[in-house]
Amino acid sequence: MSEPVSASISGASEEIDPEVDCSESGPRSTADSSDEGAELEQQDSAGRLDAIVEQLVAGERRLHQLGGEIAASDAAEARRRAVRHIASANRTAGASEPRDAEISFDHISHYSFDAELASSRHCENFIGAAQVPMGVAGPLRVLGEHVIDEDVYLPLATTEGALVASINRGCSAISAAGGATVRVEEVGMTRAPVFRTTGIVENRRFIAWVTESEDRIREVAESTSGHLKLLDIRSYAFGTTVFLRFRFESGDAMGMNMATIACDRVVHRLIEPETDVHCVALSGNYCVDKKPAAVNFQEGRGKRVHAEVVLNQEILERLKTNAAALAEVQYRKNLLGSIAAGAIGANAHFANVIAAFFLATGQDLAHVAEASMGVTCIERAPGDRDSVMVSVFLPDVPIAAIGGGTGLATQHEALALMNALPDPERPGYAVRRLAEILGAAVLAGELSLMAAFTSRDLAGAHERLGRGRTIDN
Repeated sequence: MSEPVSASISGASEEIDPEVDCSESGPRSTADSSDEGAELEQQDSAGRLDAIVEQLVAGERRLHQLGGEIAASDAAEARRRAVRHIASANRTAGASEPRDAEISFDHISHYSFDAELASSRHCENFIGAAQVPMGVAGPLRVLGEHVIDEDVYLPLATTEGALVASINRGCSAISAAGGATVRVEEVGMTRAPVFRTTGIVENRRFIAWVTESEDRIREVAESTSGHLKLLDIRSYAFGTTVFLRFRFESGDAMGMNMATIACDRVVHRLIEPETDVHCVALSGNYCVDKKPAAVNFQEGRGKRVHAEVVLNQEILERLKTNAAALAEVQYRKNLLGSIAAGAIGANAHFANVIAAFFLATGQDLAHVAEASMGVTCIERAPGDRDSVMVSVFLPDVPIAAIGGGTGLATQHEALALMNALPDPERPGYAVRRLAEILGAAVLAGELSLMAAFTSRDLAGAHERLGRGRTIDN
C-alpha cells in the first residue's frame, strides 16, 4: 500500500455509517474512555506527522532536521512521504514520459532492525532498508588457529545468481580434501595525516622530532581508547609534504574510526603545538583507505590472510577439471591477464566473495575496493603432478566483529552463525576467527570459478541460476 502524501492538519474527515447509532445512550465505560483517549492520541500524532510532511515539502525544514522531535520510525515515514511528493511533483513539472514508474516505498518501509539505532549510528536521513537476499554455503572445513578443524557455514548476501552455488561447490571440494589451512597476521589499521613544511630541512627536523617523541605520541593516542595500541609510525616525504602513517592494533574492531580519533588528538594536542608544522588533512591518502594501493599490497592493512588446500586427482575430477588445465588457466588468466590489465594483484573474483561476506556480516562495503587485492596461486603439488595446491593471499583485509554495521540485527545473527561474536575475555579472538573463515571462503570461490573456466561451465551456470533457464551446450 502506498503511503498518502498528506492529510488535513486538523485531522482526517470520516464518513458516518448510517447503520451505526452515534448517540450517547448512557455513561461511557472506563474501557470506552481509554479507547477514545488512545484514538485521540493517535490522531494528534498523525496530525503532527502531517504537519512535518508539509513543512518538508514546502522547504521549511530539511530532511535531517527531525531528530529528537519524533521517533525514528515516524521520522522515516515523514521523509518517505515528503520525498515521494516532491519527486512526483518534479516529474510532472518536467513533463516526464508516461512510462515513468510510480514512486513507491512499500518495500523500503519494511525492516526488522532497531530504527533508533540505525538512524543515530549508521544512516542519516533514514527512510527504511534495502533488502538483499542472503544465502548460506557450506559446510566448509577450516584448519586455522582460531577456527580449529571446524565445519562452518558461510552467510552470503548477494543479488548475483550462481555466486552462492559456486562458493558452495568450492566448499565441498575443500572439505573433501580435508579442509583449508588458514593463517591470519595482525597487520594493524592505518591512518596517515599529511603535513605542509617549508622544504627538505624542515622535513628532516620534523621527522626526527616524530621519532624522538614516539613514546609521548603513543601515550596520547592510546588515551583515546582502551582497545587501541599504537604499533608504529612510518614517515614519507617529498617536496614540502610529509606523510605520517600511523599503524594501530584495535582488538575486535576494524579500527578506522578509532585510528582517526587518535590521530586527530595527537595532531592537535602534540604535533602541531610543538613543531609548528601544519596538518593539511587528517587523511593524506597514504593510509590507504578504501582504494587499491601498492603500499597496502606490500605492507598490508587490517589483517593479512593466507589460505591453501591440496586437491588430488579424484577431487579434481568431481570438479570436471585436472591439474594441467587448472594450472594453465591460472597462468594465462590470473597472472598474464592481470599483468596486461595493470591490475594490483592477480585473482579471479575475490571481490565477489568478499562483498557478499561483508554485506552479510556488517562490514564497511567500501573496503571491498582494497580487500579484493590479492593473489591466487594454482601449482602442481610437490611429488604428485596429478594434484594441485590452490592458495590465496589477501594482504589488506579491514574487518570487524564489533562496531559499525556488525551490531545490526541480521548482521549480528550472521556473525553468531560463525561463532564470531566478541568475547571480553579474549579481545581480538572473534575478528581473527572471522578473518580465517573469510580466507577459506575466498579460497572456495576462487577454486570453483577457476574449475568452471576449464570445464566451460561458467556461462551455463549463469544462464541456469542467474536467469532461471537452461541452455544447450
